[in-house]
Amino acid sequence: MTTSTQTAAATAARRQQTQDKLGRVEKAIGQLRRERGRLTVRAIADRADVSATFLYENAEARALVQNAVTDSKSRHDRRTREEHDRVEATWRERALNAEEGLTQAQKEIFTQRQRIGELMGRLRDAEQMVPGESVQQLVTENTTLKRRLQLVTQEHRSLQERLEGARSNLRFSDKRIADLEAELLELKAAHRD
Repeated sequence: MTTSTQTAAATAARRQQTQDKLGRVEKAIGQLRRERGRLTVRAIADRADVSATFLYENAEARALVQNAVTDSKSRHDRRTREEHDRVEATWRERALNAEEGLTQAQKEIFTQRQRIGELMGRLRDAEQMVPGESVQQLVTENTTLKRRLQLVTQEHRSLQERLEGARSNLRFSDKRIADLEAELLELKAAHRD
């Protein structure tokens, strides 16, 4: 065997090894995607049983890894955005429901106050014109209406507190989402460097 034949055989063997490694890299990326594992250079290198240096130095391997990582991040970003939209819609719905309940309670309180005012006026009129027994009935009805007003006022306070809680939760989730988005941007910037 001549030197040029040996060199050609060694080159062919090296190319075959490189192709085998590239095949393992592709297989590892596919497995990590199916398992929803993190697609990083280290994870791919470990799964494919190749060195991280090979993934950085070989142009085809580097392109495979970069495409896989970019695709994974865009899918993760899309899932994160969908989750954010779902959570935000839930809190928005709760806040709207609380505001609607509060509006209804305020209307009910206004109506009850008007009714109490009318009844108080009738009571005063009745005290002047009606015997004591009828006055007692009106006093009882007045007491009942006052209790009902207290209950409606308590319900109003409760709805007000729920609305404040929902608004607070919405602000917290907005802040948390902004923090997560900032982290994602930092990770993207760090990855590009």
